[in-house]
Amino acid sequence: MVVGVDADGRPAVLGVHRADPYEVTLIGGLWTAQVLAVRVVGTGARVVVETGRAAAWTTLAQAVGGDPPGLTLHGPGRVPEQRPSAHGPVLVVRDCGTRPPRRRVAAAPWQCVLTLLPCLGPEDRWLPARSSVTGVQRVSPEEAGRLARLLHLPAEVAAALPTLADGVTLWCTRREQRLVATEGTEMEMGLLGVPRRVDPTY
Repeated sequence: MVVGVDADGRPAVLGVHRADPYEVTLIGGLWTAQVLAVRVVGTGARVVVETGRAAAWTTLAQAVGGDPPGLTLHGPGRVPEQRPSAHGPVLVVRDCGTRPPRRRVAAAPWQCVLTLLPCLGPEDRWLPARSSVTGVQRVSPEEAGRLARLLHLPAEVAAALPTLADGVTLWCTRREQRLVATEGTEMEMGLLGVPRRVDPTY
């Protein structure tokens, strides 16, 4: 799945359909998470959204449609077992605010879990370390300092985090970091509007 372009104009790809459990953490905005969800559905996978703000996802779920639906919504802690497979991969998006419920959906073969956090809370220090990939959008200087320690970011990279434009994400693995700009397609912009970092409240 193409998530955007890097500083050199090269496509940046995030592989979420894997035979091994795979977790992604996105500390950022709803717009980016929803664009990723649309693009995953476009690959033929199902997207399951665990959210405390269903109204923010309803229009998107209706637009995706399908039989069975390509994107379904569930309340916090109410995601049913999905039975993913190589022929039916699943992305679970956990959009449950700064404190996702303890009864969490686990990553599994062919089931990637993306946890969306609007900001980095004190209890979230373990999330980036456990994730296979962590995406960071614009954060406060304090959060940038904490993330620099958690993700072992170079000083110049951490210093840039509070100034990132809407739609720009620093994607990090244990080996590298890459700044990526996500631009919506005409269809995505029609559904979701322009890139933004600030979201409706829960």
